[in-house]
Amino acid sequence: MSKGAVFLATGFEEMEAINTIDVLRRGGMDIEIVSISGVEYIEGAHGIVVKSDSLFFSIDFSEYELFVLPGGMPGTSNLAKHEGLCELLRKANSQEKIIAAICAAPTILAQIGILDGKNATCYPGFEEKCANTNILNQSVVKDGNILTGKGAGVAIKFALEILKEFADEKEVDKLQKSLYIGF
Repeated sequence: MSKGAVFLATGFEEMEAINTIDVLRRGGMDIEIVSISGVEYIEGAHGIVVKSDSLFFSIDFSEYELFVLPGGMPGTSNLAKHEGLCELLRKANSQEKIIAAICAAPTILAQIGILDGKNATCYPGFEEKCANTNILNQSVVKDGNILTGKGAGVAIKFALEILKEFADEKEVDKLQKSLYIGF
């Protein structure tokens, strides 16, 4: 079973986090909700509180194959300030592990150099914070080991695209049909 982490910080976008976690778990992945805020319960941008499975500094990420960054504000800013997370993402990228970011969160990857020369997408208005990146007007973009999503409205599609990296495409299609997704 593939193992991944979804990182939450105060002010995360709830739809992007919860939809992604749910779809990946339904797809058979071992997904851990990781708080980078140093507390077990994290409040999202719209007042929804989520209980994490673990705190960032209590985990050995060496066996993890996937790292997911939901957007939202100020969640994205809080994730970007976390030096341990940024270092982990750089290391994961050098090992070509899958890194996925949605909405404003691709700006984190751009700021630490992971998106240099890559194709990506982000929430409209955040393009200028993605220097050295070819921003495409698409809902989900994959370039090598990096997946990016435009925003909350495409969170399920984003999660299904991530799942395709770890599961048989027929199983992903079956899951998509069971969710009655029309794309």
